[in-house]
Amino acid sequence: MITFDRVSKRYGRITAVGELSLNVASGEIVVLAGPSGCGKTTSLTMINRLVEPTSGTISIDGRDTAGMDVDALRRSIGYVIQQVGLFPHQTVAENIATVPRLVGWSRPRIAARVEELLELVGLPAAGYARRLPAELSGGERQRVGVARALGADPDILLMDEPFGAIDPIVRVRLQNELLRLQRVLHKTIVFVTHDIDEAVRIGDRVALLSQGGVLEQYARPVELLAHPASPFVAEFLGEGRMVRRLALLRVRDARLAQHNGSGLPTASVSADASLRDALDAVLRADGGRVTVRDAGAVLGVIDSDAIREASR
Repeated sequence: MITFDRVSKRYGRITAVGELSLNVASGEIVVLAGPSGCGKTTSLTMINRLVEPTSGTISIDGRDTAGMDVDALRRSIGYVIQQVGLFPHQTVAENIATVPRLVGWSRPRIAARVEELLELVGLPAAGYARRLPAELSGGERQRVGVARALGADPDILLMDEPFGAIDPIVRVRLQNELLRLQRVLHKTIVFVTHDIDEAVRIGDRVALLSQGGVLEQYARPVELLAHPASPFVAEFLGEGRMVRRLALLRVRDARLAQHNGSGLPTASVSADASLRDALDAVLRADGGRVTVRDAGAVLGVIDSDAIREASR
């Protein structure tokens, strides 16, 4: 667990982060979101002490990071940034091996880890290990950046707008890839973004900050979208927040109309689909109703009224 206890960062008279207190549970993705200048990156980089707090305490599993050796601390935490920061003169394999080499792993162990991570991020070693960063696409470089951050198998991963410079289509793919990796690895991830759609898509919890690093709300995405804690939060979420919320809810959690085995709508939707997908199917279906199926079995029927009720 990462704990912020009344953490502040001031530059002269300017407060970048003001008395921030929150807990990041082990194995969760916590997203720091908010407008430019709200202290997201400053808060993130105080975890690995690239920026030192002016006051307050940041602890990891109960240990105050201020008392840790700073080099050992940074090597124990993965770090991914927007521009990736790969060493241009090193191959993909050499980039990924950076931290394992620094902490003294043997060559066979490093080679095995590099191959394992390349497979994990979908870049087979046979085709990518010997390439230079310049020979990769933007999305591929970002995947290598994630693999490098995972090199020494850290428990914590810090990600500072890692997909911000990627085109929208590749960005969604990388978000999906991150969620897939998290289901396998169960890391503690702190992720910075100014994009609220990205925040609610990938975060187990979202910390929404305002100017001066003030914590406006810290909640699960479904709760954040349903119950903004302040006018600032509501404004930042925008007008489409309930539609975003539909994307986070599953069809199987809605109250479905029962069926008698006959007269079922031809159109169907999976029970594991989002309510947003279900709404799309309902709007396109003749009669405004679709059948809900789970591995071929019929669970019931859903319509716009059921979707509206489930979204509240």
